[in-house]
Amino acid sequence: MASDILAAPQRTDAEISGLDALEIAGREKVGTRAGRLWAATWPKLAALGLAVGLWQVVVWTGWKDPWALPGPAVVFADLGHYLVSSALWDGLATTARRAVLGFAAAVAVGLVLGLGVARVRVLRAALGSMITALQTMPSIAWFPLAILLFELSEEAIFFVVVLGAAPSVANGVIHGVDYVPPLLVRAGRNLGARGISLYRHVIAPAALPAIVAGLKQGWAFAWRSLMAGELLVVIAEKTSIGAQLTYARDFSDAPRLMAIMIVILAVGLLVDAAFGAADKAIRRRWGVLDQAGQ
Repeated sequence: MASDILAAPQRTDAEISGLDALEIAGREKVGTRAGRLWAATWPKLAALGLAVGLWQVVVWTGWKDPWALPGPAVVFADLGHYLVSSALWDGLATTARRAVLGFAAAVAVGLVLGLGVARVRVLRAALGSMITALQTMPSIAWFPLAILLFELSEEAIFFVVVLGAAPSVANGVIHGVDYVPPLLVRAGRNLGARGISLYRHVIAPAALPAIVAGLKQGWAFAWRSLMAGELLVVIAEKTSIGAQLTYARDFSDAPRLMAIMIVILAVGLLVDAAFGAADKAIRRRWGVLDQAGQ
């Protein structure tokens, strides 16, 4: 009996030591910052290299004439000239301003609408399915109405960007609030949280991951709507990325057209990286980020 009693703590200590060893091993796998950066970068570089290689192979097959489908060398050479030109930065400034203003308005509308629908049953019954229907509606379908209401103007583009992004943000808020555990809400109320205080200190932090996912999806819809708007609504006195894409198509300038498309893709990747960093920070704060897998 005595030997059994003495042996039990020893086994427990061994188990704890084993868990500590696993934790230390996981920390060792994290490595240096440069190693983590390389581990996150090389798959993207490999995918980019594969895409460029396939592009070159298609060009070599002669499927299309070089004036319609130029090779990577020609396009990247033109991209180099485009990057140091004032046309790119003037157009990017106009497009970025439209994107920021439209997305900010969509976020404001989506947050208010999402919170209202999530917490008020009458609004849920009246607007719940309508928000999803609006989200699935192609942004390009709004442009005839936008042009009819606002003509070929900045307001027409702004109108479509907001309508394209706000439903995604609202749905993110609705799903986030729906999945807040009721026990957490009751605990907040028992601690004295009421009204805005309950939303600020209990519901909003708990729903934050879903809200960030909705914001990310909303940005994707806003960016797509903006690009479609700039292709359709060309304002002569204001250059933009979409307008320059239209001009390149009109003049059959395939290298410049593809260079602009690469710039649009790069902007999308940068914004996606920003949302990814925000998501990682939230998961780290919640303690659900695998430190060994960073």
